[in-house]
Amino acid sequence: MKPTMVTAICLLTAIIIVSSFGLQLDPVDVATKIPDTVSANVLYVCPATSTIWDPIAAGFSQFSKFFKILFAACLIVLSFSWGWALYQNLLKDKFDGDKYKQPWGLTKMLFWAVVIIFMLMMTPNYFRSVHVNGVNRDYVLCEFGDDGARPVRADIVSH
Repeated sequence: MKPTMVTAICLLTAIIIVSSFGLQLDPVDVATKIPDTVSANVLYVCPATSTIWDPIAAGFSQFSKFFKILFAACLIVLSFSWGWALYQNLLKDKFDGDKYKQPWGLTKMLFWAVVIIFMLMMTPNYFRSVHVNGVNRDYVLCEFGDDGARPVRADIVSH
């Protein structure tokens, strides 16, 4: 590829990433208040049983937005790579399988990197974990009849 085309691809990728993820230089502080009449009165929480994966997932979750941005950028560059290989084959009006080796290798590498990172980030308790204000324990949402279920006010529970 020519340097001007590589520069154009990098600029398009940067513009798409910045506009898609709402990145900006000056942060906007938006405060939203949910009315109390809409929120539920009681939620049931149970103490979370911690495993070795919970601290690992917590460590990776700090960088989840970075991983999503990196994944989107890699996906855009990968699509340009596939398009470039297709363009080269269409330009010569014959099929050359060697042009697709690099995009296919990048596709496999990106797929397995995403699978491994997101498997490390998502533990079994990831979608159920909550924080109860004023308490220094880890809780998960549970049902009324579960062992150790404890009712708490919904307004002190946050994800």
